[in-house]
Amino acid sequence: MNESEFLHAARGVLDHVEEALDASGIEVDIERKSDGVLELEFENASHIVINLQAPMRQIWIAAKAGGFHFESRDGAWRDTRSGDEFFAALSLQVSAQSGARVVLAAG
Repeated sequence: MNESEFLHAARGVLDHVEEALDASGIEVDIERKSDGVLELEFENASHIVINLQAPMRQIWIAAKAGGFHFESRDGAWRDTRSGDEFFAALSLQVSAQSGARVVLAAG
């Protein structure tokens, strides 16, 4: 995957995250800080930041529980350490920080 293909695919992931969170019904402020950064702020003032790392072809999540790096593998975005799928991992972090059970699914 070249950088252009990565950016196209990864921006689609960010778009889907926004849509899925809007549909989830939880209270969260969503802001695109720049072309590759999505910041989520919850009612308790905690944050999750999702950003694109084009040189490494990765999507990163920064949450209270730590940092997570995802790369495109086997048709999904997978954590480089655990192999967890991006939306499953994000669901866990959003649930933990929002205080509500949230299930986000890949588009």
